[in-house]
Amino acid sequence: MTRGLVLGAFGGVWALAAAIGAAQQGRSGPGGGQQEPSADAIQAEKIRDNLHVLRGGGRTVQIGGVNVPQAGTTAAFITANGVVLVDTKLPGWGKPIMDKLKEITDKPITTIINTHTHMDHVGGNVEFPATVEVVTHENTAKLMQEMRQVTGGPVQPNLFKDNNGRGLPSRTFSDRVTLGSGNDRIDLYHFGRAHTSGDAWVVFPALRVLHAGDAFPGKGVPPLDANNGASGVEYPETIAKAIAALTNIDIVITGHYHTTLTMADLRSFGEFTREFVQAVQATKRAGRTIDDFVNTWRIPERFVKEGYASTEHLRPIRPDVEVIWNETK
Repeated sequence: MTRGLVLGAFGGVWALAAAIGAAQQGRSGPGGGQQEPSADAIQAEKIRDNLHVLRGGGRTVQIGGVNVPQAGTTAAFITANGVVLVDTKLPGWGKPIMDKLKEITDKPITTIINTHTHMDHVGGNVEFPATVEVVTHENTAKLMQEMRQVTGGPVQPNLFKDNNGRGLPSRTFSDRVTLGSGNDRIDLYHFGRAHTSGDAWVVFPALRVLHAGDAFPGKGVPPLDANNGASGVEYPETIAKAIAALTNIDIVITGHYHTTLTMADLRSFGEFTREFVQAVQATKRAGRTIDDFVNTWRIPERFVKEGYASTEHLRPIRPDVEVIWNETK
């Protein structure tokens, strides 16, 4: 497979599709295998003394020669009063997250922030104590009640309905909200539609760290879940707003990438996304077809040099192209 030929999308939609498929069929995936839920299967990376990234969960898949876990990236922020989690991975991974945290701190988990509605980021919610506050954007709160099918992907099981609403958001925000104060402060932002209609950007100001969720999943075609409110046309503008508003950030935690990145990487992703959207629109306006685009489009060489890679064996980009195509007049 040629790295420059993009026939797949990196990020939450393919990860979720493959992860649910593996759970249903008991299969391992290309480049790796099924990870059984356990604390040992979670890798804790210390970003700051009081901030850890918890990777792992579900199957592992190979992206550009690197094995990547399909469960979303979890962040654990240790405050004076307890632990604030960002995202809870797939169903069955709530308890392993709690067990892993016991190796790091004896403080209780007080809060969960979900960056968006997909099962590989919210699936563990139902396993946490009912006393834990769950915070999301207001659109995500509505979507989590429904757990709609993913565009180009699977039907999501509605664990929240099956568990009488346990794990659903108890607090929401519209454009911005602040949790805590001082060194424990967390700022939550919503800049518009991107991966879904409810993507939350989570900033730890004292640590100069951002968790972008799947609004910035990694280095590849942006996955667009239109069934859950995504917009390909608005995506580049949403990223531009985030870059303009989020200053003094040194480290960016993505939704799925195997290392932390930087704001320079986010800017590059914004440029990549804009060029991708414009290329789809130019194809439509030239009177050509979606097949023409999918069969001929390649990653621009400058992005290949930055590590952007194809994921054809995981999820074709056609659903993402169709979203942009249908939005383009």
